This record gives sequence, structure tokens and C-alpha cells, in this order.
Amino acid sequence: MPRPPRSSSPPATADRLELMRTFVCIVDAGSLSAAAERMATTQPTVSRRLQTLERSLGLRLLQRSTHAMKLTEDGGRCYARAKELLASWETFEADLRGASDEPEGLLRVVVPHAFGQEQLVGPLTAFLQRHPRVSVEWLLHDRPPDFIAEGIDCAIRVGEVHDPDVVALRVAEVPRIVVAAPALLAGVSPPEQPEALERLPWLSLRTFYRDEVSLTHVASGDVRSIHFRPRMSTDSLYAIRSAAMAGLGACVASAWALQEALGRGQLVHLVPGWRAAPLPMSVLYPQARFYPAKLRAFVAWMREAVPAAVAAGMAGV
Repeated sequence: MPRPPRSSSPPATADRLELMRTFVCIVDAGSLSAAAERMATTQPTVSRRLQTLERSLGLRLLQRSTHAMKLTEDGGRCYARAKELLASWETFEADLRGASDEPEGLLRVVVPHAFGQEQLVGPLTAFLQRHPRVSVEWLLHDRPPDFIAEGIDCAIRVGEVHDPDVVALRVAEVPRIVVAAPALLAGVSPPEQPEALERLPWLSLRTFYRDEVSLTHVASGDVRSIHFRPRMSTDSLYAIRSAAMAGLGACVASAWALQEALGRGQLVHLVPGWRAAPLPMSVLYPQARFYPAKLRAFVAWMREAVPAAVAAGMAGV
């Protein structure tokens, strides 16, 4: 696709900032019409600003069709740099106004599907009550986010992080235990050693394990591996909990998600002296030279709140 011709008379600096804000908003919102709604303007205005920016840079930033829109390679680089520049400018303005520590604006945050519906809602609520000028888009999914393409400011992730382009701050570890429904053990003595678990039907949470689980003895540190062929595998913590409660099989899952069912007798904690390796939980955000106050405040808040939320989920287990 040919690049648009570079404008012979580039916009003034203030206009360029507005053009970049519009471009970033288009990417974050996912469409021209959604960006226009966020910016309280019209779609033709947003489209005109995008075209002006593309002509000024001599680059095609977005590929658009009737049903889809995606960043070009140049657009991806422009988006990342524009976010940095706008954050730097906002910091500069805030410093001059003496308000650099006052968080404000929209944060787009990706959180684990199950944890984001339960354990993290309390900390989020407290954060928003403390910072009334901040609003949050709370996006629930378990896959690693594409910060640039999806316009994500921050993510909370369970599991190992291998992306060198993000800052990953480990904030907690999520304990995991083995459970099954009482009905699954009918007529069978509860297993006392990990090897005995292999005789049971099994479920797998394929995000973290499929046909093998290693268990560590809490007191001695001894490690045993068990192998099985799962009757059901899923990527949903809630689904595997429901299947276990229905007596379909044993499983390993996050202790916080099992606490209520254990307390009601719907599940039984098997080989309680053994646990699967805990899963790391981290706060992630992209590498940048400047970070807005809203992101700094959110990260600091979650670094304090997440460990407490995880600990609360372990009470009584």
C-alpha cells in the first residue's frame, strides 16, 4: 500500500498533539466511531484528524476495511511513541501546575478472569474511591495482553512472565491444592500419598497443567509427580471447580477459589500435606520513559492490595 504524501505545511505543535491524542484514542477505542464518542466529537472529525496526521508523517498508520481496523507496522511504532510523548507532555503540564501527583484519566486494565471477578474487585473499588478523577476499564481475560495493539495500560497476570518488553513486578504467589468431591471418594479411602491420586479420575486446567502435576510436601520439601489422562480439560478456573464439585474428577486449583466449597463440604482437600507449586502473580505494564500519575498510583495500590487479597482467600484452607 503506498504511503500518503507528506504534507508540505506540517501542523503546529499544539495541533500535532491533538492529532496524536486522536490517533491514540482511535487505537484504544477500537474504531473511529468509538473514538469520536470518547472525545465528544464527530466521526468525520476523527477521520479528518487521522488523515492529517498520516499526511504529516508520510505514513499509513491504520489499515481499515468495512469490518476491521488494525495497526500497520509504522502505526504500531507511532502508537508506542505517541503514548510516551503524550504521557511526557501530561507530566510536564502537571509539574508546572503543581499537580503531578494527582491521578486522573482512564486506565485500561487486564485482569485474570476469575480473580478479577472476585478477589480484586474490593481493591479496585477502594482505589477508585481514593482517586475520584480516575476511571477504569476492567477487562477480564487470561491470555497475555498486547499492550500496544489493545491500548492496555496495565495488567495483572497469574503465571510466569517471559516478555522482555514489559515491566513485571511480582506481587504475590497463589497457593494451589488438590481437591475432589466426596462422591468421587465413595467407597474409597482418601489418598494419603500423591501416587494414590493416579487411581482417581482427573480434570486438568490446561492453562497451567495438562496430564502431569508435581506436588511438594509442605514439611519436608519432597517432590512427587503424578500422571493421568484427564476426563475433561478446560482453561476456566470456574469450570474446573464446578466439574470437581459435580464429582467428575480430582483437580489442582487455586486455593482461594476452592475455600467456600471446602467450607460447605462440597469438596474435600486431598493429601493436605502436599501442594502444587504456587503460581506467581505480577503487575505488568509496558516499558516507557514516563508513566502518568494514574498508572503509578494504580501499580502502587495493587502492590499493597494483592498480597492481602491472596492471603484472605487462603483463610481456613
